[in-house]
Amino acid sequence: MDRIRAARPPCFELFGGAALWGLMMMASAMSALYMRNRFDTEHASELALLYFAGGFFSWPFMLPIGRFFAYRRRIETRFAAFFVCLTAGTMLMTAFLFSMDYRIFYSRWHAPFGSLLWTYQFIFTGANAVYQFLVLGLRLFLPFGLVCLLVTSYALAKRMR
Repeated sequence: MDRIRAARPPCFELFGGAALWGLMMMASAMSALYMRNRFDTEHASELALLYFAGGFFSWPFMLPIGRFFAYRRRIETRFAAFFVCLTAGTMLMTAFLFSMDYRIFYSRWHAPFGSLLWTYQFIFTGANAVYQFLVLGLRLFLPFGLVCLLVTSYALAKRMR
């Protein structure tokens, strides 16, 4: 029961951290985009919003999970718990949001909602979008996002006892 109670972060850490983590992920994507092609894309603002939202919406889910696994552990284990949770959660949430945007774009050519063909189209459009994100989108988290991840995981591990 103590572990579950300890997994619940303070409200400021939950919501303030979400905004800060979203800003860090957006900065990571924008810095990587700038280093690769000097923002030579017409979708820079949409990418900034996507990466901000991926970080912002993943934090409130992953912070309590990381705190749950880090409770009363050594600092190395706490660091690993936060590192894995934030990595997986941020990547998955950003990929999910990308796939929903992808789905919205292609929905005009899909079958009516609820049909068997619609289900097939929904599943494979989402899977294709996630694959495309993994191939093209994950690199925008590097190198700045990795630094943010290491620093944030270390800070969270040091803060929690």
